[in-house]
Parts: sequence; C-alpha cells; structure tokens
Amino acid sequence: MSFRQAFYDEPILFEKKGNAVKTLDLSDVPPSLRRERLAIPNLPEHEIVRHYTRLSQMNFGIDTGFYPLGSCTMKFNPKFAEELARLVEVTRIHPDQDPSTVQGALRILYELQEILAKISGMDAVTLQPAAGAQGEFTGLLLARGYQMDRGEVRNEVILPDTAHGTNFASAGMLGFQIRELPSVDGRVDLNALERAVNERTLALMLTNPNTLGIFEEHVVEIARICHDGGALLYYDGANFNAILGKTSPGRMGFDITHFNTHKTFTTPHGGGGPGAGPVGVKKFLEPYLPVPGIGFDGKRYVLDWDRPKSIGKVRAWFGNFALLVRAYAYILSQGSDGLAEVSERAVLNANYVRHRVQGHLPVPFSGLRKHEFVASGAPLKAKGVRTVDIAKRLMDYGFHPPTIYFPHLVEEALMIEPTETETKETLDAFADALIRITQEDPEVLKAAPHNASVARVDEVQAARKPTLSWRMLQDIQAR
Repeated sequence: MSFRQAFYDEPILFEKKGNAVKTLDLSDVPPSLRRERLAIPNLPEHEIVRHYTRLSQMNFGIDTGFYPLGSCTMKFNPKFAEELARLVEVTRIHPDQDPSTVQGALRILYELQEILAKISGMDAVTLQPAAGAQGEFTGLLLARGYQMDRGEVRNEVILPDTAHGTNFASAGMLGFQIRELPSVDGRVDLNALERAVNERTLALMLTNPNTLGIFEEHVVEIARICHDGGALLYYDGANFNAILGKTSPGRMGFDITHFNTHKTFTTPHGGGGPGAGPVGVKKFLEPYLPVPGIGFDGKRYVLDWDRPKSIGKVRAWFGNFALLVRAYAYILSQGSDGLAEVSERAVLNANYVRHRVQGHLPVPFSGLRKHEFVASGAPLKAKGVRTVDIAKRLMDYGFHPPTIYFPHLVEEALMIEPTETETKETLDAFADALIRITQEDPEVLKAAPHNASVARVDEVQAARKPTLSWRMLQDIQAR
C-alpha cells in the first residue's frame, strides 16, 4: 500500500507575514484583559482559507483512514446522522425553554431512554452524563447513594486486572479503596473474587468482553458472588458493541451500566469534548437517578424533578442533545436485526485479523476473541524493536496506530479493534502491513514514521510538558 501524508512547511498563523493589526480601542475592556497589541497579522481572506485548508489536509481522521484503536472503538460516523444533528430544530433550541415548546426534543430523549433500557436489559436510563467516564462516575454515585440509603458504609470497589482503564480513575476520584483482582487465563479468578467480596465492597466493575476481547463466560456466577455479599455489579459499556442483540448486561446479572455512544452507536468520539454516556439501572436503583428525569404523562413529555432520593445533577442541563440525536437516528436506522449484525461483524472482523497476524505477533491466552484482541510484540525485542516502533511504522502505511502497552498483563501489548465498519480489503491491507513490519529492518522501524507530516515525537515530554498554545511556544523559544 502506497501512502504519503500531506505535508506543508506551514508556519503557524501568527508567524505569517502581514501588517500587524492596528491597536484597538480598549477603553471598554477591563485592564486585566487588555492587550496593547494583538500579534495577529492582517492577512487577506484567501491566505487564511489556504492556511487552514492545508492544515486540515495534514490531519488524519476516520474519514481518511483506518483506526484499529483497541478499547476506544474509532469507527465511521454515518453522515445522515450528522445531517440530522445539524437541523435547526436541533441546533436552535435552548434547554431553558418551557417544555411545552420542545416536545419533539423531549420525545426523542424519552424514546431513546426506552430504547437503551431495552437494549441493555435495564429498567430505567438517564441521558445526563456527558461521556463514558462520567457515566462510570455517575454509576458509582448511584451505587453509593443506594448503599448509604440502606445505612451501609461500603468503601471498596473491586476491579479485575483486565478492567477498562478509566475504572480505576472513576473509583479513585470518589475516594474508594480499590482492590485489584487477578485473572486466570485472561478471565476473572472466581476463587479470588469469593475472597475479595466482603461487607465493605460497594461494587465490582466489569467489562464483558474484557479488554483482552475475552468473554467472561462465568458472568452469572460472578453476579451471584457479588450479590450474595451485598455488593452491586457494574457493567462498563466500553465493549457493548460486541454483544448487541446477543445478550445484555441485564440478562448477565448486572445492576448498573453505562453506554459509550461513540463506541456503540457511532456518534463522534469526543476526544475530551462533547460526548454522551447514558447510564442504565435496575428498578431498585431508579429513585437515585439524576434529576430531572424525562417522562411522559400520557399527553405531554415532562421534566420530572420529584425524585427525593436522587443523587442530583451530574451535568448542566439534560445531556448532549445533538449527540443523542445521532445515536437515536443510528439505532432506528439499524433496527434490532441490524444491531445484532453490528456485533456479528465486529467479532468476525477482529477474529479475521487475529487469525492473519497471530503467526507473526502472538496473541496470549486461549479461546475465541470478541470485538478486539491483544497481540504481543515481545518476540521482536530480540531485534531491538519495541511495540512503539511497530505503531510508528504503521503510520507510514496509512494506518492509525492501535492502542499500545495496554492492558499491562500482556508484554509489549498491541490492542487491535477493527470495528464492524471496515471492509475485508481494508483489514487485509492492515494485516499485510503489520506482517511486513515484523520482517523489516529494525533501523527503519526505530526511525519511523517516515511519511507522516510530524516526525517521531517524545511522547513522555509531550504528556508532562505539553505546549498547548502559541504563547507557551513563544515562552519556550525565548528561553
């Protein structure tokens, strides 16, 4: 596969030549906010358009290439849903409007709640959380509210070593003690779970399939152990797309679940920006859901604030409406049969790629994988090649790198998720590239990427000392 990313020797806008903008009248601006001179060049419109167009051509996105990004599920977002989300009926309404003036919007939200409850096997859903991670946070708040209402103080959360990464952060942010649970052949160790559950256990957070792509086949027994000990069972919806139409968290015995609409229902990946992470619960937890709930009294759709046991609001307003419209439209377009096919294709694609590459990059642990698998780059260490080198070299072939070095129980991990939206041709091209990379000159790999608009960066320094603005760059250059 021939690939070369667009590259321009493009200065940042402030470095372009042009007449400086004249000093403005700042008399009405508070002194603390004034800048005597704005270092913005006075450029003609076409120069500014060209600048940003060239920058856009240097970007890599889901509309231009394949993202095998394990555990984060980067897949194509249908354009018809984008069009619906841009309708003025969606974009020109305000959450402070009287409910009587936004009955259509409330109907969409109400029906989406009902649909998600049915898909998940839960009894009630809130659409308020703004992302999957906030959904986790909300779910744990619900669990704590329920236990406190019963007069219990439970301060421990059990997390398997195959847990989704954000589980640890969510539990830690709420001040819970974390007990990490070992696995056996990539699955929960039932004996260890029996020993771990006690009177202090609030919940077990479980992803099923887990981050190895392995289905926890003893999940019903896991639920029994938790419930016998008075603990709740939380379902992390990160990998929901692997079980759509086949089973549900409710059928498996879970009490709480969250959805990642970008992972399961093809809304845009928030990337730290706007997202949606609805939370579903069993009936006994419904009183604790955030306010307001969205209900229907037989005639009108209403905002229900009468929930005395509610944990309160977890986000301003009622959720990210535009993203929820996208999810609603996608679900209706697929129907129940289409959603089941989504999971079938996701599982098929993952196992096809696994079959193609596992002779070159081993896949630890036994059994069928679901929507993703974790390969190991450990055999290449003898050549001086690390997983990061493989990831960087994939960029030269036009592929976004997969998740690397996670989960930690696989040495030199590459977590690969093809998703259901990719064709066999794309999967073959990716597998061919990965196999070819394992046979290439190590020095070529260690100097990769060669064809990208940005060369290899120091990720450690980028994370610890990020340059987030032009002014920060100026300060660095001045030192």
